[in-house]
Amino acid sequence: MKELSIRTSERCCLIDITREVSRVINNSGIKSGIATLFVPHTTASITINENADPDVKTDILMKLDKIVDSDMEFRHSEGNSAAHLKAVMTGFSVSVIIEDGVMQLGTWQGIYLCEYDGPRTRKVYIKTMG
Repeated sequence: MKELSIRTSERCCLIDITREVSRVINNSGIKSGIATLFVPHTTASITINENADPDVKTDILMKLDKIVDSDMEFRHSEGNSAAHLKAVMTGFSVSVIIEDGVMQLGTWQGIYLCEYDGPRTRKVYIKTMG
């Protein structure tokens, strides 16, 4: 298992970590297998989505803000309940197929760490199996 450490700079943002993940996979030496990525946090998540148009990230965050209104009354007293809900909605792990040592992402796909309670330093665990 490898660990990435990602420093976020905003309260809510999507950070493209595709290159860092690709580097880990290349260094693993696996030619055919699967990489599982896991975020061990309750107010951050990981997802795969379009990485060609930066407006997609903006649209995702904007819609999540409309779905989960941070002004709602929550029982959780830390003030980050909206972040917990957004993380649940976007998920804590993804798996990517590796073939010929390369992640089999679609042409426009990238891997994103989703920050909902930043800025913070976040971890992404990567387990490769061949």
